[in-house]
Amino acid sequence: MNFAISTHWNAARHTSGETMIDEVLSLGFDRVELGFDTRIDLVAGIRACVASGKIKVESVHNFCPVPMTAMHPGPEIYTMADPDPRVRVSAVTHTTNTIRFAAELGAKFVVCHAGNVAMDHFSTTLWDMSAAGRQFTPQFEKQKMKMQMERDKRVPKQIQYLEEGIAKLLPVLDETGVALCFENLPSWESIPTEMELEALLKKFNTPRIRYWHDIGHGQIRQNMGLINQERWLERLSPWLSGMHVHDVVPPAMDHAMPPLGQIDFKRLKKFADMDIVLVIEPSSRTPRDHIETGVKFLKDAWGDQEKANDQAPMTG
Repeated sequence: MNFAISTHWNAARHTSGETMIDEVLSLGFDRVELGFDTRIDLVAGIRACVASGKIKVESVHNFCPVPMTAMHPGPEIYTMADPDPRVRVSAVTHTTNTIRFAAELGAKFVVCHAGNVAMDHFSTTLWDMSAAGRQFTPQFEKQKMKMQMERDKRVPKQIQYLEEGIAKLLPVLDETGVALCFENLPSWESIPTEMELEALLKKFNTPRIRYWHDIGHGQIRQNMGLINQERWLERLSPWLSGMHVHDVVPPAMDHAMPPLGQIDFKRLKKFADMDIVLVIEPSSRTPRDHIETGVKFLKDAWGDQEKANDQAPMTG
């Protein structure tokens, strides 16, 4: 089992793409996902490492490299579902740039955040209530219902904006052979939900529009009583291209390395066994020994047990 690692872990610590990649190589990784905080000053070194065969870029996280017009890096500085048409134009423009950059480096997948419903963010309130032991109380359920009603009222128009943006990107996706993969996000305000994404994938019905599952985000949504992660992974698996792999400390602190959190990774083995990209996604504050321990834990949890048994020495 071969993992990639997101350079979100170490991009901010480096002024050279070569040294950023060398740190990844020193951990035993030979492939990466380029994070959304990949600055333009890192690009020349990354290109050199790819050209020399030192590293393979499996996926690129939108927006990458960081747009020159952006005040700061981020996956949602522009989104295709935004009510503001100027933001939507920027989202299409800079996603196009990311797609072309990915193709140049040999990456087949661009991971994308679609946007958020234009509403107050109630999810943080639910996370706080859950942390205080008030999950599924009448107050919790009332807040969740209020959140759902507000979302249902506002989301249809923004889904339409998202579809229009995707339609504009299809020619460059077909030209480059890159797939645009929409990532599940932890909040209920994010677009699309699992059900909305399933409808979107069926509507476009193309290998250029795919799904990227973030295990930590899925666990947070499950912790809030919004979904069953395993059930939705099963339903969306025909479109699955990759997974972000990290753990969650309940109820909603993600990007920890296993086994420091709550996720039962053995239950997700059947998805890890698929022909998909597996990207370790630690926070930028994660110590390297946590990553080493996490990778060993995952290889044990997701290893081929029958093969391991066959290779075990005979006794008796």
